[in-house]
Amino acid sequence: MQLALRLARRGYGATSPNPMVGAVLVKGGKIIGHGWHRRAGQPHAEIEALRDAQKHGHSPRGATLYVTLEPCCTHGRTPPCTDAIISAGIKKVVIGATDPNPQHAGKGFKILRRSGIEVVHGILGNACTKLNEAFNHWIVHGTPFVTVKAAMTLDGKIATAGGESKWITGEKARAHGVKLRQGSDAILVGINTILADDPSLTARSQKSEVGSQNNNLRLRRIVLDSMARTPLAARVVSDEFAALTTIVVGQRAPKERAAALAKKVKVIVAPTAYLKFKIQNSRLDLPWLLKKLGAENVTSLLVEGGGEVNAAFLVGGFAQRLAFFYAPKILGGRDARKGVAGDGVKNLSDVIRLRDVSWRKLGEDLLLTARVD
Repeated sequence: MQLALRLARRGYGATSPNPMVGAVLVKGGKIIGHGWHRRAGQPHAEIEALRDAQKHGHSPRGATLYVTLEPCCTHGRTPPCTDAIISAGIKKVVIGATDPNPQHAGKGFKILRRSGIEVVHGILGNACTKLNEAFNHWIVHGTPFVTVKAAMTLDGKIATAGGESKWITGEKARAHGVKLRQGSDAILVGINTILADDPSLTARSQKSEVGSQNNNLRLRRIVLDSMARTPLAARVVSDEFAALTTIVVGQRAPKERAAALAKKVKVIVAPTAYLKFKIQNSRLDLPWLLKKLGAENVTSLLVEGGGEVNAAFLVGGFAQRLAFFYAPKILGGRDARKGVAGDGVKNLSDVIRLRDVSWRKLGEDLLLTARVD
């Protein structure tokens, strides 16, 4: 199962809106085939493992299949894997995680058992479940799994009062930030980030990794811009990936500016939200936006906004995970820009609590990852 997990991770950033899955076939104490789900629409991990065994002259009849996720039992882009497993004569199936879809969960087990196949599940279950936490959240809730990412000094500042922010963290931290983008379906920022930095918001590293170009072809870029202030010359509007850019404007946005942007990128008008937080002095309905993105198969959303946008997602309860990079630097200054701004909470009892906290050293910097309660 550990090998199956390693194989599954090879699909990182490529399988959405499907989960990452790995499979290993064992017969007579030897591995006779293995595979992983490479991309949505392509064969599932179980089929890849069966084909790998056959390719090398091994019969899967009587073998044991180890797979990180409950085999599918419904027709989608591909036929049910349960049918292929039964037809191949597999004797035993060892499964890591149960299908998170309430309509399908456990059905694969029952179908296999009715065919006389021994089924064992829950092996390395926590690791197999965590592997696809974004997919699991999306399947259950219909909204993207949201990660708030920020790079800051030890005193929680992401930029000087004048907006200077490059580079607070070192190369290793920035490379890990690119990896987070590569594993996401979409990246979201606020208009102030566009105006201050004119970022490209792609998943391409400075070294132009081989896989990053492919990811750029699907990484959506979302800009919260209530008054349609995004310049027509901004990179997210004018570069080769402009078709992947969505500008979210408010109902009060000047129509002529929104129309000009709509000629170059996708523009959507978000309803007004009457909630306790604001995004740069304008109320945008984030729950509405998340539902819309979820319906468009955005399973994971990486928020790289400024302090106001970060606060809106965290205080509003719309984030599931955070990734905060800390550099061993002190910026100071009451007007320096904070990683999490907004109005904050009024009482300690309302503080945003984190769990499953993990610290990792990246060069001289530290990365804090945690789930948001």
